[in-house]
Amino acid sequence: MEYDIEVTVNDVHYKTRVPASFTLMQLLRDKLHLTGTKEGCGIGECGACSVMLDGQLVNACLVLGVEANGSAVRTIEGEAKGEQLSDLQQSFIKHHALQCGFCTPGMILSARDLLGRVPAPRDEQIVEAIAGNLCRCTGYETIVDAIREVAHGPKGGAK
Repeated sequence: MEYDIEVTVNDVHYKTRVPASFTLMQLLRDKLHLTGTKEGCGIGECGACSVMLDGQLVNACLVLGVEANGSAVRTIEGEAKGEQLSDLQQSFIKHHALQCGFCTPGMILSARDLLGRVPAPRDEQIVEAIAGNLCRCTGYETIVDAIREVAHGPKGGAK
């Protein structure tokens, strides 16, 4: 069975038809061709598919596409403004907080969610916010450094 849905992704409105079994991740990647959202584990354990759904951080592999009907979704593609990378994207590059890049979209969206809730998080809060995102490359220290710099400025003090 298929359903007609309407969803706004990164401020662009879409009307499409999806099978009942399609996940939000499949909707984004296969129907809307927004491939920044990655499938890692497919069971909500790795965070590679993290997106914002109506302002809430979710694993897109655990949400059905039809559940997004009428909703607003933000993916990694919505982080930059045109060719201008966001502060988090720039900081991740500066701090070498990405290597293979597979986890980076989920890490950045998790960090953006944290900074939206806690503008000046402590390191423990940063670690907790990205705990649902697995990275096999960086060892997390550079990721925490990148997020800390966006929150507190280059010296780690107040912005």
